[in-house]
Amino acid sequence: MTRSSTQDPRDRAPTARPTPGPVPAGYGFVAAYLVLLIAFGVVPTAYAVYFAFSDAGGHFAGLSNFLTAAQDFRFAPAIGHVALYLLFWLTSLVVLVVGLALLLHRLAARGVSKALRFLYYIPGALAGAASVMVWLFVLDPTVSPVGSLLRALGFGTFAEVIAPAHLPILFALVAFWTGAGGWIVVMYGALNNISPDILEAARIDGAGAWQTAWQVQIPLLRKWIVYMMILAFAGGTQLFVEPQLLSQASVGMAGRDYSLNQLSYDFAFQNNDINSAAAISVELLLVGLVVAGVFVARSGFFDAD
Repeated sequence: MTRSSTQDPRDRAPTARPTPGPVPAGYGFVAAYLVLLIAFGVVPTAYAVYFAFSDAGGHFAGLSNFLTAAQDFRFAPAIGHVALYLLFWLTSLVVLVVGLALLLHRLAARGVSKALRFLYYIPGALAGAASVMVWLFVLDPTVSPVGSLLRALGFGTFAEVIAPAHLPILFALVAFWTGAGGWIVVMYGALNNISPDILEAARIDGAGAWQTAWQVQIPLLRKWIVYMMILAFAGGTQLFVEPQLLSQASVGMAGRDYSLNQLSYDFAFQNNDINSAAAISVELLLVGLVVAGVFVARSGFFDAD
């Protein structure tokens, strides 16, 4: 008996399914973003670069505007102020945000996670100026709800609290109170994406809570931590609202030119030197790009896990 020449359909090779193409609606979302990016990102940046390399008459001026800004007696102190603020701000952000996110993740099984996430995020609902206004009252021992604590620490007046030596820590405290809550929620979401099998394997191997966090969870959060550091650094170099409002509230005690952004503002609106102001802005942009590039390159940010 001969075998039928007709092939069994089950023996046929499976037909490859066509790869779905991009959804047309996606182009619309991307196009809207590109329009906003060009209008409020690329064009203002190009405008600032033009002013930074030109004089008041619109002629090419080379690096003269950068030299004018750098030779100002307020420039070097402003760099020191911002650098010290960034040291406190970024250190507290990485240590406390990651630590609180790990604690939140560990407490999720106990039913308090949702309440804590809500409490963490409340300060982030306040805009920068509003949060500074709140802290102006908190830091004044005469009206502060924690006035007794401030007096116990030896601060009897508002001027003693906002002494120049205290400003980097105070600004870092305000920034952390305002912005850390959102990052805690982001880190908590990243922790939830870690496979339970990995954590279970660590427990089977005898790892405790500390060892699991240090050797498993934190390494898997590396890219999110780098992403947070890049954005926090870029935002930290733009320090302006906190010292500006504090300067007005303290009648100049905090300094109208404490940060580089304040100095740029002063060049533009007090000295009527928009070109030097633009030069400072371009310098801040370049520093942010260089630091972001270093973080990305050294951390393997775009490497596949």
